Amino acid sequence: MQRNISVNLGNLVLSLSDAMDLASPLLIQHQQRVAFSAWQMAKAARLSTEKLERTFIAALLHDIGAFSLEEKIALRNSEVENTDEHCCRGESLLGQIPWLKDSAKIIRHHHTQWREWGGSIEDTFAFESQLVALADYLERLIQRDRYILHQHEHIIQDIISLSGSLFHPQVVDLFLFISKSEEFWLDLVSPRLYAILLNEGPFRKVEISFSDITVISELFRNIIDFRSRFTSTHSSGVAASASILARIFGLMETEISLMEVAGNLHDLGKLAIPNSILDKPGKLTKEEMAIIKSHTYYTYFIINTIGGLQQIAEWAAYHHERLDGSGYPFHCKAGELSTGARILMVADMFTALAEDRPYRKGMSRDEVMNIIKQFSDRQLLDRRIISLLFENYEEVKSHMTLKQAETRDFYERQSAGPA
Repeated sequence: MQRNISVNLGNLVLSLSDAMDLASPLLIQHQQRVAFSAWQMAKAARLSTEKLERTFIAALLHDIGAFSLEEKIALRNSEVENTDEHCCRGESLLGQIPWLKDSAKIIRHHHTQWREWGGSIEDTFAFESQLVALADYLERLIQRDRYILHQHEHIIQDIISLSGSLFHPQVVDLFLFISKSEEFWLDLVSPRLYAILLNEGPFRKVEISFSDITVISELFRNIIDFRSRFTSTHSSGVAASASILARIFGLMETEISLMEVAGNLHDLGKLAIPNSILDKPGKLTKEEMAIIKSHTYYTYFIINTIGGLQQIAEWAAYHHERLDGSGYPFHCKAGELSTGARILMVADMFTALAEDRPYRKGMSRDEVMNIIKQFSDRQLLDRRIISLLFENYEEVKSHMTLKQAETRDFYERQSAGPA
């Protein structure tokens, strides 16, 4: 097992940003496009490397505070009256990571109109916030069913009309400078935009350590789970259960850390699932279940695009597989499922049964053990791991409950909105 793991920061953030925009054709590449425009304006303004990087990160993640698909679509369609709520949530989420606090400040003000700023464009974060604000507004003007060079002149005139009101004149001038080139507009809507940002963007040579990867996985764990009150602490519970089971099983420290990240990200693909399905209290229809089954495919697809995280991609995405090949979506059989994947399969089922949900209390120990034993008897889950779970039930349950309580407290503060 590789002990020193690092990944490219651009690769990581681009892939996770991409995941946030998967849920609807109206959102595909939204944050990437905003990041591209903001980056081009920041380069034209000759911002320092530090300011350019924090602007790029803020633009790529500017909508992390919009938890539901419906809210994201309403924001893109300019149908949200109170845009402050998702800006505040976004600042709070990203601000949990010390080295991203500056980007969090930019996210906080990416819907603040210039006429409401009440200060100077030289104020800290004012200029960068305005870059992201204009880039976001620009992307929302684009009609996705029309050729970009048939509408770009109208877009330019629209933004010119907002100079001095929504946007500072200096920022509008920067936009006018970069918008002269057809290349800018064609790159902006190109299917290759991910590759352009990865290979030419500001983080193409920036590597981050595994400890930073873990912190970012916790951020996205919250983004995933906070979409629905039904699952607001699920991934934190799975990560806790999986990591302690890995420790009891005797895996190395590096593998235990990988397991925690895999648990944090195992439901990443649910970002592509509509909230109407995630929040449905009753039984899912056949059609809805088919959509749910795609979430592990997207989990694998997204994480596997991040160089260095292929092991995590496998462990995270296989949590609905079964040893006889009857699981989904890959129908892996026993020989294709590693120990790490098998641990996460058990941890996911255990957490789903034992955790409290808004509509029910967690099942009792006897109920949980009875259900999981059926899967063991049918040779669907690994008997060794199930035996370890049963022998150490209270320790695993206590660890899961503690971690979920911490996450629940944070979720409730986020749900309360800005003070």
